[in-house]
Amino acid sequence: MKESVPTTAGDAPLDRVHFIGAGGIGMSGIARILLARGATVSGSDAKENANITALRALGARVHIGHAAANLGQARTVVVSNAIPEHNPELREARRRGLAVVHRATALASVMAGRRGVAVAGTVGKTSTTSMLTVLARGCGTDPSYVIGGNLNESEPSNARQGGGELFIVEADESDSSFLRLSPDAAVVTNIGAEDHLDLHGSAENYARAFERFADRIAATGFLVAGADDAGANRLVRYARDKVRVRTFGESPTADLRLSDVAVTPDGTTYKAFLDGVPLPPVRIGVPGRHMALNSAAALLTALELGLPADRAVEGLASYRGVHRRFEYKGEAGGVRVYDDYANFPTKVREQLRAARVVAGPGRLIVAFQPSLFSSTQRFAAEFGAALGAADEVLVLDVSRAREKPVPGVSGALVADAVPLPAGRVRYVPATSEVAPALAELALPDDLVLTMGSGDVTLVGPELLALLGGRGRP
Repeated sequence: MKESVPTTAGDAPLDRVHFIGAGGIGMSGIARILLARGATVSGSDAKENANITALRALGARVHIGHAAANLGQARTVVVSNAIPEHNPELREARRRGLAVVHRATALASVMAGRRGVAVAGTVGKTSTTSMLTVLARGCGTDPSYVIGGNLNESEPSNARQGGGELFIVEADESDSSFLRLSPDAAVVTNIGAEDHLDLHGSAENYARAFERFADRIAATGFLVAGADDAGANRLVRYARDKVRVRTFGESPTADLRLSDVAVTPDGTTYKAFLDGVPLPPVRIGVPGRHMALNSAAALLTALELGLPADRAVEGLASYRGVHRRFEYKGEAGGVRVYDDYANFPTKVREQLRAARVVAGPGRLIVAFQPSLFSSTQRFAAEFGAALGAADEVLVLDVSRAREKPVPGVSGALVADAVPLPAGRVRYVPATSEVAPALAELALPDDLVLTMGSGDVTLVGPELLALLGGRGRP
């Protein structure tokens, strides 16, 4: 459906919009929506990626490298917290008096007029948002969506302009930008007490941000939250007298309760009961108990939105995952290669538990890259303990995403904390050496999993090429 361009994001016009960091998963999703609505979109980023290629195919003008001239005739510039004030395009926008808006403000604007559903949480929000989107599409609702990952479908995409009333988005709590949204309904999968403390400062501030998020839900809307998580339960207690609250989980107190969860290499099944009444048996095409919980969050949200239970369960059965969430990259030399975004100890632990089932009789070999110096320093022991579930572990150096190096903090801290015998854990600081090391190590029937939010994601394709005989050591 072609839709007119929204008039403003706050006071900013959204007819000619420039995105600094257009290749980012969040930025590119909003840009896709605006392009579908007829806006003129431009942007820039430091290097090429698949998101930029897709935006160009849709008509956007995206530059590689940042320069004042890239702004062209833009009237509004969209930024995120990752864009520094000294960025030449941002400086030029301010010099010219152009409107400068945060990514979340632009997202809130394109959601306006739709029935907005925002999915947040420390762990599982991308998968839950994706599952809810696929489920809703299976029910024939044709939702709009913006997700922090590309769906594994025939036409992979992180965003789409739909013709229905629903607008489903992944909400970012890391920098509190989800507080710019005013959804009709919200999902909070869980709240890890010590995540994103580099930006929030304390666990109390982090928990309080979710309470403020719940305050932004429409009075006629609802909150779906995890019943098995202590942080989410605190939020439930806070929100119950402000908005309708529904819970999911294996806890006997959950409104939508899971039982008999079974994980196999090709998927996960469970029984579900809503207020004690059995629903059709649920199956999803991805393995993991954590994935069962994510799907339960999506299913409960769908039921609260009024979607029929049988079609909702059928919609979940068609879900095939999202990029970088235990994404199958290929097989060569009898070695299966997967890639995952896990960058928090809980995520690593749960994903390795699922990967162990998929690995079967083969060994589970993991290449892990810590994402931040602050989280590496704080959680080195927890990361090490989680990685101990693998048979062999390679730890890369810390990804230099948004922090300056901290003296004495490196991937070696994590490697030293992995409780495996000597020789089965290695610290490999140079990314270029990881794929050759894995190729030397991996044997037929082994499963290799690359994990982390940095350039470790590039290792899988290189490993497959080496294993395929084009340069194996």
